Amino acid sequence: MTTVSIMYRRNQNPNQYQMLEAPPSSPLEDLLLRSSTRISESLAAVPYTPHRAFNVSVKAFLEPLLLPTASVKDLALACALLCSSAFDYSGILSWIPSHLSSLAASSFSKLSSLYLAELGDGNRDVVVPPEKWLVLELMPEVLPLLKERIQESSIDKSDESDEFSAASARVPVGFAILAAFQLRWFITQVDCPHLGKLCGLVIPCALTAVDHWSAVVKGQGMISLAHIGKNVDAAELGGYVDAVLDACCQNTASDDEIWHLVVEASVVLVTLTQRNNPRSPWFERMLNEMISHLERQPRNKERRIAWLKSADSLFNGVGLVVLAHFRRIFPLFFQWMHADDDETIILVLKCTYIICRLTWIRNSPFIAKLVDELAVVYKEAALRTVRVDIRANICEILILLQESRGLHFNAAWDKHRSDPDLTILNLSLRERSNTKTAFRGLSSAGFGTC
Repeated sequence: MTTVSIMYRRNQNPNQYQMLEAPPSSPLEDLLLRSSTRISESLAAVPYTPHRAFNVSVKAFLEPLLLPTASVKDLALACALLCSSAFDYSGILSWIPSHLSSLAASSFSKLSSLYLAELGDGNRDVVVPPEKWLVLELMPEVLPLLKERIQESSIDKSDESDEFSAASARVPVGFAILAAFQLRWFITQVDCPHLGKLCGLVIPCALTAVDHWSAVVKGQGMISLAHIGKNVDAAELGGYVDAVLDACCQNTASDDEIWHLVVEASVVLVTLTQRNNPRSPWFERMLNEMISHLERQPRNKERRIAWLKSADSLFNGVGLVVLAHFRRIFPLFFQWMHADDDETIILVLKCTYIICRLTWIRNSPFIAKLVDELAVVYKEAALRTVRVDIRANICEILILLQESRGLHFNAAWDKHRSDPDLTILNLSLRERSNTKTAFRGLSSAGFGTC
């Protein structure tokens, strides 16, 4: 007969927990045994060869968590790992088939619902979905254990002689990687408004992962931080604001495989915490470090696309202050406008429009250069499969410049008015100008607006 591990029920004070135990031979206990058995049998049937790079057998790691004597916590840890295969880019979990991940997810959901029915009656929280209850109950017990496991192969920064090889020799890094996947799974199961009450628990754990030397562990920590940033209020971060922003900045130069994760977490957190302070030194530091990194690798397609996808939030956050970064941003934009891939071109044009809308390119020497580059890209688009989208974005930017910069725009555009390849574009700009003139005439005549 299996034993259900001690659970913790949250009181009205989210920092206080009271122990609960399932009665012997309960439906919860029976479901736990059936679930562990089904998953264990499915796991045994899956072919598996340990990944050479990580010096750990994931199957051997999972098997003790699925024994007939396994606890609820054990099954939860096994499910967390099996459900994480879709988030694995390292290869350590790539052998796990989708049907096994689905079985783990459904088993945990059923267990959580039954747990609520048996042990949650006294403190039922109607706003917490049944499948989330067990996660919330387990987190205070599980997360510190996962944090400790990640720390076992971390580098001791107080010891200058402690290096990657020495840290991994103490404990194989594979165990930290598995713990990081489990940590990320638990954190991402909880969302607003419940996650904000757990910041004191989850943030130190996520920072421990981000601080690890392994890119895989770091990546899972960044996913956790991004999820936290999307599901808490700035005030709930409390004294952790500087710590999480500093961690993001220090990891800007991370490996290619996690660059997009670092960018997403950084942008989410800085815009959340500094939204009312466009001149925040954190905005300045983050923009400078990201741009510096992009300047060193301007041809790296994955990095520029990841940054351009999030850059609009940064630009909206700093507003007019982005003017101070023009001399570094526009040279990159002008280069990327002629990239080989369509996605980069579309993204950089959208970001250019946002910058123009925010700043009107005030007193900038880049107006003429921008107009010239847009004219060239418009003509180059004739050979692109997404020519319609590219040209529509260019037209939007030019119309905005025409309306905001007036004479400056006209002076820059004069050289392109007679270009036969820009006939349609010139017609669009002329029609827009005539419409605007007619509108002003109606207004001055007293007709006003609709």
